[in-house]
Amino acid sequence: MRIDLQRFRVPASRQLSLSRFDPTDTAPFETKEDARKLLAKSVHHLYGLTELLAAQSRRSVLFILQAMDGAGKDSAVKHVMRGLDPKVTQVFAFKAPSAEELKHDFMWRCMKALPERGRIGIFNRSYYEDVLVPQVNPEALNGQVESGNLEGVLQERFDDIRRIERYLTRNGTVIRKIFLNVSKAEQRRRFIVRLDDPAKRWKFSVNDLNTRLKWKHYMAAYEKVMRATSSEYAPWYVVPADNKWFTRLVVARIAIDALESLQLDAPQLSQKDLRLLRHARRRLRA
Repeated sequence: MRIDLQRFRVPASRQLSLSRFDPTDTAPFETKEDARKLLAKSVHHLYGLTELLAAQSRRSVLFILQAMDGAGKDSAVKHVMRGLDPKVTQVFAFKAPSAEELKHDFMWRCMKALPERGRIGIFNRSYYEDVLVPQVNPEALNGQVESGNLEGVLQERFDDIRRIERYLTRNGTVIRKIFLNVSKAEQRRRFIVRLDDPAKRWKFSVNDLNTRLKWKHYMAAYEKVMRATSSEYAPWYVVPADNKWFTRLVVARIAIDALESLQLDAPQLSQKDLRLLRHARRRLRA
């Protein structure tokens, strides 16, 4: 069975309603066991693709993961991205900006973490926090914007993001942006599990509850962000996140799709290099 990624992809036409995306969707699979073999094959295939990406060293790939708390970003990185060659993979988790980061432009801390050619970058949260959080908590801008000018700043940042992602794409970086779409009911269940499990309590923060109280506002903010920044060259995907086994499988297929779009092949050696290899083989056999 195959997964149709197009049904998770946000169109570049600026039309989006999260209500049409079902967080519990697992089609065409009914159970975890149905998808287990495909996930194993996908992770194995990913490793081979990353080796070719490193060998060619001409292009880079950037995956951006965004979600509400408890949606499974860490889990997706752990279970799917472990299929990527660790020598060529970089994972960055962006939390609340530090005092130093606040002194720079909103893209600064992420731009210096971009993957170089031949490598894969994974952003667990990103510069998108700087257009999501201010919509719900305008005070998060910390004086970076004049009072009453929030909408103007958001539109400027959307424009900056589109242009920068276009620039990166033109310079060889493939960008895929993933929103893990967890339901409010499933988030509640996962929070209770964290509180009941001594080994997981450290993951819970009272701020998670404060954010949860503004659920509708955050969903509206995500819709606005994805409408403004999904494009043919840097698309958003809304991935069902209530069943982690399916989430991991879809993320893996998105990663494979991104890498396969590069049409990766092993580097072709010149005649001079081939002669040197034949000479090396003779020396080794001797």
